[in-house]
Amino acid sequence: MHEGHRDRLTKRFMSGGFEGFAEHELLEFLLFYALPRVDTNSIAHRLIDRFGSLAGVLEADPKDLMQVKGIGPKAAAFLAMLPEAFRAYERSKLGKRPCIRSIREACAFAKALLYGKPVEQIYVIWLNAQNRVIHSERLSEGSVSESPVHIGRIAAAALRHHAVRCIVAHNHPGGSVRPSPADIRATQDILRALAVLGIELVDHIIVSDSATFSFQADSMLERNLPGRDVYAAEYACVRQFAEVLAEQENGQ
Repeated sequence: MHEGHRDRLTKRFMSGGFEGFAEHELLEFLLFYALPRVDTNSIAHRLIDRFGSLAGVLEADPKDLMQVKGIGPKAAAFLAMLPEAFRAYERSKLGKRPCIRSIREACAFAKALLYGKPVEQIYVIWLNAQNRVIHSERLSEGSVSESPVHIGRIAAAALRHHAVRCIVAHNHPGGSVRPSPADIRATQDILRALAVLGIELVDHIIVSDSATFSFQADSMLERNLPGRDVYAAEYACVRQFAEVLAEQENGQ
């Protein structure tokens, strides 16, 4: 009976992808590959009941997943791996060392690093003189307000990678992408620290589940670019970015 049900779900997927699948059916189908000889329908229902949605399941900690009857270490690792695989896929589409010449491209790269992360994380993307990505690395896990604590680590990494420019990116899981006062202060602190080393902070990107925010784009909106074009703008005037950040900080 289980094999016949699996065959039917597989044929549905092969003919139309996941179009028309309920969330529990999609989860049931995915679990076929982690639990090959188990009825995964009831397990999928229990997971949805526990975590509320497919997204909630895929963003859950593996230790919490294993609290659900039928989920062992192998199945928990499989489910936790899926969002990471999706992010790796998005990065692969961008290439190993893409050039980031515009705000739109920076937002796409930041989303590939951070989309769907269940907790707040901070990344730094190091660029060479041609705006090509040298390296990207996770700086910390936690609130961006902690960033000033890691200024020394940022400076050391910049020198280690021989970077000329960098982009900072962090996420607001499930929240608004608008920057907080702490976000603005942290950005200003990082900009000043890198300036001492002759390294430009090109942008700070905030990623949520449904949107991105660019400090650089926001600084340009009421200056010399119409809003509909701003995310396609090439990075050019970092000095203006620094000036606007200073104005925001002084105005608080």
